Amino acid sequence: MLGLPQSDELVFFVNGRKVIERNADPEVTLLTFLRKNLGLTGTKYACGRGSCGACTVMVSKCDPVSKKIRHFSITACLVPICSLYGAAVTTVEGVGSIKTKLHPVQERIAKSHGTQCGFCTPGMVMSMYTLLRNHPQPSEEQLMEALGGNLCRCTGYRPILESGKTFCMESNGCQQKGAGGCCLAQGEEDSSSLCRSTDISTELFAKDEFQPLDPTQELIFPPELLRLAENPEERTLTFHGERVTWISPGTLKDLLELKVKHPEAPLVLGNTSLGPAMKSQGHVHPILLSPVRISELSMVSTTSEGLTIGAGCSLAQVKDILAERVSELPEEKTQTYRALLKHLKSLAGQQIRNMASLGGHIISRHCYSDLNPILAVGNATLNLISAGGARQVPLSEHFLAGLASADLRPEEVLESVHIPHSQKGELVSAFRQAQCQHNAWAHVNAGMRVLLKEGTDTIEDLSIAFGGLGAATVSARQSCQQLRGRRWNELMLDEACRLLLDEVSLPGSAPGGRVEFKRTLVVSFLFKFYLQVLQTLKPLAERPSAPDGLRYPDVSDPFLSGLEDLSVTVPQGVQRYQSVDSRQPLQDPVGRPIMHLSGLKHATGEAMFCDDIPRVEKELFMALVTSTRAHAKIISIDLSKALELPGVVDVITAEDIPGTNGTEDEKLLAVDEVLCVGQIICAVAAETDVQAKRAIEEIKITYEDLEPVIVTIEDAIKHNSFLCPEKKLEQGNIEEAFEKVDQIVEGEVHVGGQEHFYMETQRVLVIPKTEDNELDIYVSTQDPAHVQKTVSSTLNIPSNRITCHVKRVGGGFGGKVGKSAVFGAIAAVGAIKTGHPVRLVLDREDDMLITGGRHPLFGKYKVGFMNNGRIKALDIECFINGGCTLDDSEQVTEFLVLKLENAYKIRNLRFRGRACMTNLPSNTAFRGYGFPQGTLVTESCITAVAAKCGLLPEKVREKNMYKTVDKTIYKQAFSPENLIRCWDECLDKSSFGSRRKQVEAFNKKNYWKKKGLAIIPMKFSVGFGATSYHQAAALVHIYTDGSVLVTHGGNELGQGIHTKMLQVASRELKIPMSYMHICETSTATVPNTIATAASIGSDVNGRAVQNACQILLKRLEPIIKKNPEGSWENWIEAAFEQRISLSATGYFRGYKAFMDWEKGEGDPFPYYVYGAACSEVEIDCLTGAHKKIRTDIVMDACCSLNPAIDIGQVEGAFIQGMGLYTTEELKYSPEGVLYSRGPDDYKIPTITDVPEEFNVSLLPASQTPVNIYSSKGLGESGMFLGSSVFFAITDAVAAARRERDIAEDFTVESPATPEWVRMACADRFTEMIPRDDPKTFRPWSIPIA
Repeated sequence: MLGLPQSDELVFFVNGRKVIERNADPEVTLLTFLRKNLGLTGTKYACGRGSCGACTVMVSKCDPVSKKIRHFSITACLVPICSLYGAAVTTVEGVGSIKTKLHPVQERIAKSHGTQCGFCTPGMVMSMYTLLRNHPQPSEEQLMEALGGNLCRCTGYRPILESGKTFCMESNGCQQKGAGGCCLAQGEEDSSSLCRSTDISTELFAKDEFQPLDPTQELIFPPELLRLAENPEERTLTFHGERVTWISPGTLKDLLELKVKHPEAPLVLGNTSLGPAMKSQGHVHPILLSPVRISELSMVSTTSEGLTIGAGCSLAQVKDILAERVSELPEEKTQTYRALLKHLKSLAGQQIRNMASLGGHIISRHCYSDLNPILAVGNATLNLISAGGARQVPLSEHFLAGLASADLRPEEVLESVHIPHSQKGELVSAFRQAQCQHNAWAHVNAGMRVLLKEGTDTIEDLSIAFGGLGAATVSARQSCQQLRGRRWNELMLDEACRLLLDEVSLPGSAPGGRVEFKRTLVVSFLFKFYLQVLQTLKPLAERPSAPDGLRYPDVSDPFLSGLEDLSVTVPQGVQRYQSVDSRQPLQDPVGRPIMHLSGLKHATGEAMFCDDIPRVEKELFMALVTSTRAHAKIISIDLSKALELPGVVDVITAEDIPGTNGTEDEKLLAVDEVLCVGQIICAVAAETDVQAKRAIEEIKITYEDLEPVIVTIEDAIKHNSFLCPEKKLEQGNIEEAFEKVDQIVEGEVHVGGQEHFYMETQRVLVIPKTEDNELDIYVSTQDPAHVQKTVSSTLNIPSNRITCHVKRVGGGFGGKVGKSAVFGAIAAVGAIKTGHPVRLVLDREDDMLITGGRHPLFGKYKVGFMNNGRIKALDIECFINGGCTLDDSEQVTEFLVLKLENAYKIRNLRFRGRACMTNLPSNTAFRGYGFPQGTLVTESCITAVAAKCGLLPEKVREKNMYKTVDKTIYKQAFSPENLIRCWDECLDKSSFGSRRKQVEAFNKKNYWKKKGLAIIPMKFSVGFGATSYHQAAALVHIYTDGSVLVTHGGNELGQGIHTKMLQVASRELKIPMSYMHICETSTATVPNTIATAASIGSDVNGRAVQNACQILLKRLEPIIKKNPEGSWENWIEAAFEQRISLSATGYFRGYKAFMDWEKGEGDPFPYYVYGAACSEVEIDCLTGAHKKIRTDIVMDACCSLNPAIDIGQVEGAFIQGMGLYTTEELKYSPEGVLYSRGPDDYKIPTITDVPEEFNVSLLPASQTPVNIYSSKGLGESGMFLGSSVFFAITDAVAAARRERDIAEDFTVESPATPEWVRMACADRFTEMIPRDDPKTFRPWSIPIA
């Protein structure tokens, strides 16, 4: 730190202990400080942009005005430590620990099975803990709100909510649930198979075991900070970093003087706007001013005219202030406040609302700002202050457009915002539509205000502003001026639509794309506003004093549905499973809902993930340099500037690889040529992550572009660019069958890709040992043996010198099968070359850019059928977008083709599949492995057939399902008995018949809202298509104290495999699970393992563990016979005395599986999992939004090893599948650059996306001889059931189209985003928008499927 001026001391508290930082760097965030400086690794890094909640902690401050202590949750990745002077921070470690005492929040989330991989759990715990510190008995709505900013990719959220609900005061839950009298638990017919059996349980955890919440036991606010708050320091604090100086004045006067001195310096409060910009665009401001200690900026004052709110108030505080005013004032005065509140509910997540300031939100002028359009139409004024005095400027379109005349002068500061009361006859409304309802930037939002002349329908004043349609909020001033004096009727509406589309125009190539959708929203929002105003006029016209001419156009009942927004309610639901036999010994855990082994450690942050391993001596950090071109020749790489930077040790290129550089097909590091944007070219090793990331900016690569650049499947077909030969299956005589049918339909289906979005990004730590070229590799992977093999061939070192360790993985979903080996190998080359340990942790943006995901699919079908819905012939051809290298694309194509028939018996079939080679990062394995994309094509065929025959889709599904023992298209025999049981059970449990009638009745009554209902069957084949991939091994040691160490070849990804393995060992050895331990998965203990994938991890490893335990028990038999009354410890001691080996290797040779593609037949799969899901949704035809009303799932788990874990897998997969089919949309530029690189622009489901009623039943047990204890692997199958939501949405869209007399057959596109839904519900508003000729502009993004 030479040459830096002296900094002040930064004082704050963490978990009750004082922290004094003498060299605080303004660029260091609280997250980095906690993890690196304090070693508190419970707080996780997952996105770095405050959008996922994994790094949530609680901050407590003494409010300077009210002198009360405020607790609020924040995302530590955005908070600069310098902003925490005088604050107390509580992290998950400070809440409770396994070693000392658990907090009830931690205990309950674990015991309610609310953790799977556990990476998001500390953030969830902190969000709930903060809520309870403020509201010891919160409402369920407050709970939903508190968790709205936390993402989870494993659980599907329901169990997390359940754990939180145990603290809530009023429960909407059923009082009869425990007694078995819950109305939800009965279907239509009580004669169903489930109701007869009394052994069905709906309890997955026992509430009465929880320790109570005692608010008096919490950490107190440090008295030293209370004293500090009473006599606040007025001196200015300065913190000098390497590149940035942070100045925090103590008084308003000092701030204004500083602003004169440093007019360019921005003010930072929440850092929610500046922080992400600094991260993604590398913006560095040499001086930052922090007004956090200036109480004048958080003053609130009310007058008879309106409300003035300090610019320093957080959005969460603004929300509370407005809510208070709305409750006190008459409705006519609070129109603007209500509109603001509506948007504040869905704006970002709770943590961001706690951090972001009102002033920052306004001054940032983001195009997607949700508040600026409302403030602009509500005539808000900005109170500015500077050393020269104060002045007011209107928050007008001139200010929002950044015109110098209407903007702040460089030396001015925004002190407060004045929001006037609305007046009589004035109506203010707010509208927004985003990819999902909560925590998502709006595609378009709007504020609209009208003032009508008293007692008439004449427009006196009108003001409309839109966000999302340009670089800033745009106001429709001219349109509004022209409409003044007009009457509020249909004529005015038509004119207004025309004027608005003219004035707020959007070019076809506008950034963000979705141009026609955005234009449609402009007029759709206006129409909604039109209806709202008519509703308020109704009571006027009904008054006897109304003048004769005052007859307003009536809003007829079917149109009223256009008024209301879709609400979000707290999900409820029932989980049913078969209880264990009453004769089963109490200590035998198999079949019981045992908590995840690491559950409590997840909840306390004590569970160690790869990057939580403390820094090793001399460790270097690695950062990757990736290609910026989709297809180009590398002319030169200039490393000179990077190597001169401080801390940079070396740059690793392909020339440094001692062994083989990947495969012929897929290079680890690019040589001479790049095939996609995001291909790894070289890697920097430096002393810190900051230095490594700065160095990659300085590496200059010159390219020469090559032709062609193929991005879409369409391009690939045109250029005949394929990765492998076509895969084909046929049965019957398809040509002949097509000639004999009543009707033929042809159609297309497009399914977009999906990002894995495991919460823990790819990471690896490679530690070279001092002798024999040995390496220890700690890696987050599903396949440590593959990492070992890859590192071995890359370094040219035999595998026996390389040990890969996997303790646990923060989510995988297929994304950590092949890809993690690439990162392991590159890091290993760095470690060998430098002689230092190397740590590589991918940022979320890089992870999404480099790793590829689910294959996008384009499918064409031709189906021949009779008028009664019986399908006679089906021909499907699928193309998947494989990316630039083969990876798993050939296998995915094979699985896709094998699984296309789903649950249907069709005599004449032809299935074909091709993998396209494109200039995109290579796509790879992903939960479901081709099945979720391909089967969507099959199910879309069925829906099309139903529409043509005028039948209900479920009737056509039923008619064509497998009914009796039969053979699949590839000649594998199976019995569909459980498939039919699942289907019937699902129809019954969901009361399908009566709800179908209710949906039809609702749709008749509502024009702008439609409901949809769909039920989907599933036959999912489990396993790899090859016998050698089904082998597994285990190693079980019994120590002389009687404790047992189990190791096996499976990796803990969150799916609870370790928990299930100990359940198996406990049953086999007949001792409690408490005697046992699993340490980690390591290539040194169990060699040559297979990837933990394809849903069979527990099946095959369970058989290996069983085998090892049986061998050990057999050895102990003579001893037990001799002393049957003895204890386990006695027997083990005796065995040791008698020299009996207490260690055994278990082995399972695997299920037989083979496929002959020449003949088109085989037995590729060990068994099938059957299921059915029914979902109901409601859509808003004007905006494209939808809400999930109810989902019922019935799954055939046979005899579940652990119903809590299995139901968790089904729910998690369902929600992930629902994301694939509704909100998860990857956007690519025409040049092949991925835009969606983080949670801001890629939307996985949040807690508000869970169906309002969500029921899961495991089908009562039936024996399957092939698996361990007749269980089944349920890891992937639930994914496709998410399509029931997709088909419910298309059902609702079809209803809208029927009513509007438009053709019912439309091209099926997944995901069914608001954009697709809105444009499919064509109406006069979609007709009136201008359309661009595609030849005249270059679109911002293109569909790649």
